[in-house]
Amino acid sequence: MDVDLPDVLAEVTEQFARYEKALVSNDVAVLDELFRADSRTLRYGIGENLYGIDAIMAFRAARSPVGLMRRTAQTVITAYGRDAAVASTLFYRDSMPGRVGRQMQTWVRFPEGWKIVAAHVSIIDEPKDAGQKP
Repeated sequence: MDVDLPDVLAEVTEQFARYEKALVSNDVAVLDELFRADSRTLRYGIGENLYGIDAIMAFRAARSPVGLMRRTAQTVITAYGRDAAVASTLFYRDSMPGRVGRQMQTWVRFPEGWKIVAAHVSIIDEPKDAGQKP
């Protein structure tokens, strides 16, 4: 299996950037578009476990648009073959000093394009070794 084919990395990086822009601007239509429309799609959030696209869309529709701005760091996107990738990033918000958010997304290429099939978001206290890559 080829890992990190340049064209695949470029495609997933572009979709990841679309997601980030949509997230901080609360563009719910784009966020909904980027998740796979399937009952098996899931998103584990900071305070919720969402199973299926209907639950994910309901969460997005009800979420407050206040305080969504953030900075990302140490984003790593790894492509596995031509049709699968994982995107991981740390994020920081001014409203959570001393804490760091972690986000992981599994992306799969379908006939309709790249879609998130699984996502996980969590927030922890900033580790003492923050900023160090293994």
